[in-house]
Amino acid sequence: MNRHLDWDGCFNTRDLGGLPTAGGGATATGAVVRTDAVDRLTGKGWSALWEYGVRTVVDLRNADEYRVDAAPRPPGLTTLTLPLAPDPDSVLVNLWSTGKQGTPLYYPRILEHFPRHTARVVRAVALAAPGGVVVHCVAGRDRTGLASLVLLALAGVPAADIAADYELSTDRLPGLYAALGEPDRRAELEARHRRAGTTTRAAVLAAVASFDPVAHLRAGGLSEAEIDAARTRLTTGSRLMAHLAG
Repeated sequence: MNRHLDWDGCFNTRDLGGLPTAGGGATATGAVVRTDAVDRLTGKGWSALWEYGVRTVVDLRNADEYRVDAAPRPPGLTTLTLPLAPDPDSVLVNLWSTGKQGTPLYYPRILEHFPRHTARVVRAVALAAPGGVVVHCVAGRDRTGLASLVLLALAGVPAADIAADYELSTDRLPGLYAALGEPDRRAELEARHRRAGTTTRAAVLAAVASFDPVAHLRAGGLSEAEIDAARTRLTTGSRLMAHLAG
């Protein structure tokens, strides 16, 4: 199943729907879309996003990463700014300084020490207005990958499928690097995993194994109702999505 979405201006966009869940089900198509920064979307790209049923955008970037939109956002679209990176003097900065940035190698530490950061992203998904929810950072791989990992684990998606979803971003990075005017860093990221004695896939699997999604979200302050609402949205969608599908 090809879950990639061709939204003009973005390069690493895919639906989190269609993945298997425990009990033989699947995640809902159109419920959550992960992507790189939407401020690069053209007018055509924004139209595609809106026509897909997206009504909420969750931006995980820090304020210094914001850019002026290349084209106006559709009226009626809600944008929530929820920076996923903790405070500058936090353990995340220390992990980055050891060469783990851009990889899932630091995910277990973030899941352990900062449940409130990922929990508020899940809350945003749970409480969003009817329609699809887009979650993005800059490249749509690192912070978006962590948020997607938590969402998919909550939905009951097996660890192997969560890791496979993360790895799909690799083939999308060259176009993104070119758009950003940056060199292709894939070999550098692979080297970081080798130095850590692991692989990208193994690092994601280790991150999934390191936490219980429900306990993690409770520690982050989510109520049982919010956890249930997020899981339901991920597995059954929303009223607007059902209407558009019909």
